[in-house]
Amino acid sequence: MGDSKKRDWSAYLFILPAGIIYLSVIVVPVFYSFFISLFKWNGIGKKEFIGFFNYIHLFQSDPIFLISIKNNLIWIILTILITMTVSLEFAVILNKQFRGRTFFRGFFYFPCVIAPIAVSIIWRWIYNPNFGFINQLMKVLEIDFSQSWISDPKVSLYAIFVAALWQAVGQPMILFLAGLQAISSDVLEASRIDGASGMKQFFDITVPLLKESFVIVIATLIVSALKVFDVIQGLTGGGPNNATQMLSTYMYSQTFQYNNVGVGTTIACVMVFIMMIVIIPYVVFTAKED
Repeated sequence: MGDSKKRDWSAYLFILPAGIIYLSVIVVPVFYSFFISLFKWNGIGKKEFIGFFNYIHLFQSDPIFLISIKNNLIWIILTILITMTVSLEFAVILNKQFRGRTFFRGFFYFPCVIAPIAVSIIWRWIYNPNFGFINQLMKVLEIDFSQSWISDPKVSLYAIFVAALWQAVGQPMILFLAGLQAISSDVLEASRIDGASGMKQFFDITVPLLKESFVIVIATLIVSALKVFDVIQGLTGGGPNNATQMLSTYMYSQTFQYNNVGVGTTIACVMVFIMMIVIIPYVVFTAKED
């Protein structure tokens, strides 16, 4: 009995370093951020306790915060509908046997390894209204069309999403590709023998067998859409006229540009709460599946 207890305690000792790191890097900062959100503070001077006023102010009296939530919701919808669809299409195509498919897998995955700020620089040049690639291509094709892509509030958010899509499509593509390769060829062959067409086979067999891949991809895409920052900050900084403002960029500006640390951490806490709404059901679902 004594030896068994010793073995149990030794197991806890092995996970102790990881537990300490997790507590100090994730758990403690989250609770400390919530603590700071209850104060009016510029980050240097004395804190003034104001309770939940920052939360009430953001939801009732701050139009930019509401714009940020709306833009994040639009970004999430675009991410699920477009990024997931495009990445699944690429995965299905690149799962087929053809010459050079390894090259194309690397080609479409390559943007994922580029630093987001570098992506912003590349697409800032592409979208330049005077000598950018898109507008110059229109001139070469003799199409009378010119657009200020990232300085027009009506199209800037969607223009930035295209830039983010270019970089983001590779990661879910790889996840879907791994799921497709895990599907037994015998199952697909049996469906062909039974007379299932290509589309029917895809929707009735392939998609259901990719359920676990869809769960992982959707969860990761929603979380990444909620915390999108680099490409927005690099291209517009939340402008023009807050048209591309996100929760992350608004948190950054409030904290580091206007020294409203209490408001900034409040926005961060709201982001964490929204992410928990997504992550907790995902963890519960995967636990049930296991």
